[in-house]
Amino acid sequence: MLDTTTIPRRPLGDSGLTLPILSLGSWHIYDRMHFGDAVAMVRRAVDAGANMFDIGVYGTPETTPPPMTDVLFSAIARGAGLRREDYVLSEKLWLEGFDADKGFRPQLEHALFRVGTDHADLVVLGDVRDPATDLAAVVQSLGELHAEGLISAWGVNNWSATNIEAVKAYAQERAVPGPKMAQLKYSVARRAIPDGDPFAALFAAGLSLQASDVMEGGVLVKPTPPEREVGRDPGEIRGRIEAAARQLAAIAEGFGATPAEICVAFTLTHPALVNTLVGTSKLSQLEQALNAVALVDRIGAGTLRDAVEPLWCDRGIVDPEGP
Repeated sequence: MLDTTTIPRRPLGDSGLTLPILSLGSWHIYDRMHFGDAVAMVRRAVDAGANMFDIGVYGTPETTPPPMTDVLFSAIARGAGLRREDYVLSEKLWLEGFDADKGFRPQLEHALFRVGTDHADLVVLGDVRDPATDLAAVVQSLGELHAEGLISAWGVNNWSATNIEAVKAYAQERAVPGPKMAQLKYSVARRAIPDGDPFAALFAAGLSLQASDVMEGGVLVKPTPPEREVGRDPGEIRGRIEAAARQLAAIAEGFGATPAEICVAFTLTHPALVNTLVGTSKLSQLEQALNAVALVDRIGAGTLRDAVEPLWCDRGIVDPEGP
């Protein structure tokens, strides 16, 4: 079993934040767990050094039933005996909720109220769905939140390379912090965007990668379809990924590992990676994620990437530029 010192931490650009290479997600997680099990899992994660939690308000006030995963996290953190300084909080902000007059402040304050804290270490902006989004105003609002100490850094979720370049330019013009991280779908099956040339240029310029959807919502590691909602399917390749899962199981067995351990370990081999986001709803799943850290050293990054190369399903199908 790993102890705290075995979970490496990496700096998030020049933000001053240092993140553990594993982060626990909340989407469809805590509302599917017994409270005591969730407390034990979160406590174990923090004790192992994986003390970053991706928490967000998923849905609108009109959503029925109301999403409660972030509210549950606040109780879980208390049950685990966590102080605010014991963990890194990553919040989601949604462009659909951006207020033309007040910016992101109302949305962030609402999210922080639900978690029971007064600041987020990191905020991640949701997808750009409207091409008319005023990205300059978005950057300005984030700069104000940073200046007031409500956030330490910000990143984006599944944005195109072009849109990231745009907000970087706006930030430079306004002398405010730009994006430090891109949360991107990245797995043994989905690699076209994080491994493509447009993002390679962004990573070379200092942007960090946070890998998400590393198991395709469970499709890569379960013999039966996932019981919960999973993320969208760029390129409509989920059928190919289901077929790749059978190959992955054989590859994992050959390395004396589980498919989940291979999935997490693969993401850790990306040179720009600062953090991998995993959705663990059982203590045993968390242990597999922790085991993946040592697995990279045991197998070797090059050997691992070579072994899973045939599982790359979106090559030539999904545009590396991103959405």
